[in-house]
Amino acid sequence: MGDIVEQIMARRSIRKYTEEPVAREDVRRLLEAAMAAPSASNRKPWEFIVVDDPDVLARLRRGLVLGRYNAPLAIAVCGNMRRAHPPPARDFWIEDCSAAAQNILLAATGMDLGSVWIGVHPVGPLIAHVRRALHLPGHIRPLGVLYIGHPAQRKPPRTQYDERRVRWQVYAAQPPKRPWWKWWAKEDE
Repeated sequence: MGDIVEQIMARRSIRKYTEEPVAREDVRRLLEAAMAAPSASNRKPWEFIVVDDPDVLARLRRGLVLGRYNAPLAIAVCGNMRRAHPPPARDFWIEDCSAAAQNILLAATGMDLGSVWIGVHPVGPLIAHVRRALHLPGHIRPLGVLYIGHPAQRKPPRTQYDERRVRWQVYAAQPPKRPWWKWWAKEDE
């Protein structure tokens, strides 16, 4: 797979694919990479729905307004609430499944496949659509849909590094002026 940082820089969102199917062995390898992701307390709350049936792919695409690409494969990355942490840490499933999704995207790049992440969570209508399209039970929550295939387009590697987004040690010279009892309240922008 080469140098991991090179693979990270080479990962780009690919939105055009050939009709060539993704081999089952490659799908298995992508899922192995996904399940190598870290998860809070090793709960591994993920579930993956692999879709390569053209009718199911079409049904899935119909409701994903920003995700109507022609990939021959989709992997819905979902969280299983029966394996997720109990409240107040329940939402750790989002980080856990996001790490798994990123591993799939990076592995796809290393395998010379194209991929793109279509966000689903937390948009209610998108969640409802994916639930219906994939017949998800109530305890399974869709995080996103990853389209994967042999790329019909190539994009050069890049970095999006922006020095203005980096702070060292603390964000500001002085802590924000908030009463101590509001430190854990929802953050202002």
